[in-house]
Amino acid sequence: MGGLSIWHILLFAAVALLLFGSRFKISDLMGDLGKGISSFRKGLANPDDHPASPDPADKKDTAAKP
Repeated sequence: MGGLSIWHILLFAAVALLLFGSRFKISDLMGDLGKGISSFRKGLANPDDHPASPDPADKKDTAAKP
């Protein structure tokens, strides 16, 4: 009951390969995640740059043009 089967060893090897041997390192992924969070916060801090909804008067003007 307490021994490791071949499936446990293969799973452990796959996790170790992903963590230490892959081209994409965990530190790179965490750096990208941090950049994404900081971009998100900057976007929340400046809501005036991108209006959430267009002005309703603009819709009427564009609908009247042929």
